[in-house]
Amino acid sequence: MNETMQIDIKGMHCSACSARIEKVISKMDGVLKVNVNLATEKGRIIYDPNLTSKLLIFNRIKKIGYEAVISKNAQNLIESKRREMRGLAWKFFISAILALPFIWTMFSHLNISFIPVPELFLNPWFQLALATPVQFFIALPFYEGAWSAIKNRSANMDVLVVLSTSAAYFYSHYLTFSSSRTTGLHYETSVLIITFVLLGKLMEAKSKRKTMDAIKKLNQLQVKSAIKYMNGKESKTFIHQIIPGDIVIVKPGERIPIDGQVIEGISTVNESMLTGESLPVEKNIGNTVYSGTMNENGLLKIKATKKENDSFLSKIIEIVEEAQISKPPIQHIADKFTAIFVPIVVLIAVATFILWYGYLNPGQVNEALEKTIAVLIISCPCALGLATPTSIMVGSGKAAQIGILFKEGKLIELLSKNNMIVLDKTGTITKGNPVVTDIFIQNIEEKFFLQSVSALEMNTNHPIARAIVREAEKRTDNLPKATNVTTLPGHGVKGIVESKKIIIANPSYFKTQTNHTLIGIEEKINKLEGQGKTVMLISIDDQLVGIIAVADEVKNSSKRAVQRLKQMGLKIMILSGDNKNSVKMIGEMVGIKHVEAEVTPEMKASWIKKLQNEGKKVIMVGDGINDAPALTSANVGMAMGNGSDIAIESGDITILNNDLNKIADAMIISKKTMRNIKQNFIWAFIYNVISIPLAITGVLPPWFASAAMAFSSVSVVLNSLRLKNIKF
Repeated sequence: MNETMQIDIKGMHCSACSARIEKVISKMDGVLKVNVNLATEKGRIIYDPNLTSKLLIFNRIKKIGYEAVISKNAQNLIESKRREMRGLAWKFFISAILALPFIWTMFSHLNISFIPVPELFLNPWFQLALATPVQFFIALPFYEGAWSAIKNRSANMDVLVVLSTSAAYFYSHYLTFSSSRTTGLHYETSVLIITFVLLGKLMEAKSKRKTMDAIKKLNQLQVKSAIKYMNGKESKTFIHQIIPGDIVIVKPGERIPIDGQVIEGISTVNESMLTGESLPVEKNIGNTVYSGTMNENGLLKIKATKKENDSFLSKIIEIVEEAQISKPPIQHIADKFTAIFVPIVVLIAVATFILWYGYLNPGQVNEALEKTIAVLIISCPCALGLATPTSIMVGSGKAAQIGILFKEGKLIELLSKNNMIVLDKTGTITKGNPVVTDIFIQNIEEKFFLQSVSALEMNTNHPIARAIVREAEKRTDNLPKATNVTTLPGHGVKGIVESKKIIIANPSYFKTQTNHTLIGIEEKINKLEGQGKTVMLISIDDQLVGIIAVADEVKNSSKRAVQRLKQMGLKIMILSGDNKNSVKMIGEMVGIKHVEAEVTPEMKASWIKKLQNEGKKVIMVGDGINDAPALTSANVGMAMGNGSDIAIESGDITILNNDLNKIADAMIISKKTMRNIKQNFIWAFIYNVISIPLAITGVLPPWFASAAMAFSSVSVVLNSLRLKNIKF
């Protein structure tokens, strides 16, 4: 069985680094899939443990010059990033202090007479003394990265930085020892390039931390300890020690520490941090509660049903992290480009040196070297590497904050390309909480009828079944046990109760799958269905003995959501297993004309394929249970969840709070994220198209080129951060 591991990777500086790791690891025996994200500095690897191991993968990553460890928990990761940023800040501070004299000496080159420049600052030996620690100690990680890249026959940002700064430093070093010249030295070029690159990295790191806000906020919801109740005593216990079956006490104003079921107490719970739903939800005995949600006003005694790592909140964090690591198809364009970009830049730099030294200004090493250094440093592909992952991180994080979970980053791109939405009815357009409105019984005792129906329906979790059970429990008790219970997909359920064969199904099942005749009750069925009600027929030992009619309310948000989706140019239809009259009436209420009723789960999948054959790109929206075949068949499957485990596992995208408006919100996030990625690509491309010719012609001096390179990366991250402010 294949295994998946998430790892933290240190030492990546540009998209060439992440592309190199992916290329090398993907060639290992047993490795099935690799995704490396430059922005998060994380990787996700799917592998066959029979053919390779974590140790072999880690050693291979180390061999090509990077360090990999199993992903840390959020708090440790945040602390690790803080330490890295402190180290980077100190390096920049020292480098900037040593660079100040060089900046001062630049005034002499600009012939600004009223700013005096000390003779000491112009002394070659003084400049050598300042530049050497910057070049070989502060910039040591660049040399290590460049050497690893070259050993593995690749090129990255480190190679460009090392080539450019080393050329400036060693040429100046040669002039210092071979003559007493104070002009023509390029120590300031080396020092300022390294200083500006460090500044860019520091700014980029701070900006990237903001892109991880969604994950950070979700992790902050995780409670570290809980009050455990055992044998009449309370004790404070670490949350990882709580196991299913343990009882915990949650007081007003405290976060619920673990997924569980209320066994005592009444309160309201704020679940907005997980579902985006602002209104608190009332909880009493038997209700499910989720870790990370806030208990507002009553003491609750909760029986744990999950371990910490299996909780609803843990699954959400896992899904969001996975979405941020995985790549949308558009990223592969950048990956292919950056794989050849650095070698091309080196060739352009060599050509620039030859052009200036041999033709434009023959014999002038100084000028040729300056232009060459500028070309090397201005061409770093950092902005291109950050263009996609930063946008995906912010976009998927924003979605998670309002209760929309994208399981993979590629789904953000795929969602925006669809042109049709197919909606299930029950639980999607309607509240999914129907109530029994009519019961007709003939030729049987009412008590046995209700007991039998309830005993059978208790074995299924369909909304209609739950409605029937609730109504039956109001009228009777002492339910018998049902055996041989079998679901009739799209129709109902059958089984044995007290040796009697019972079927509860819709009229279409009895018309097509049995020998029953509906003469005498067909008029009653038509009347109920004409009122928009769902009708279930009950037979006991092949005799029709009753009718139960159920009605479901349309969600308050459904009509507005359908209008929004239509305004986006999407075509909409309803596929439902319910009767034609009921489905048609619901369609009219929300503004959907194209409806198909009495379809089984398999027929729904066939409908999806039919629409796809007509050239439609289809989003299927259902409850994640009966709609599983259709969700799988669609271009994108969207499950309406409201926090259920099945909904989290089903579909490509999960809407946690069952609000149909979130489909429109997801479309907006998808479209704006893709627009943002394209803006980043355009900026990175235009930056290089304009900057490289300017560097070749000498308009951009090397120190300015390094500042521009740093600015380009930071600007891409800042542009991605605009997605945090999406309006719906």
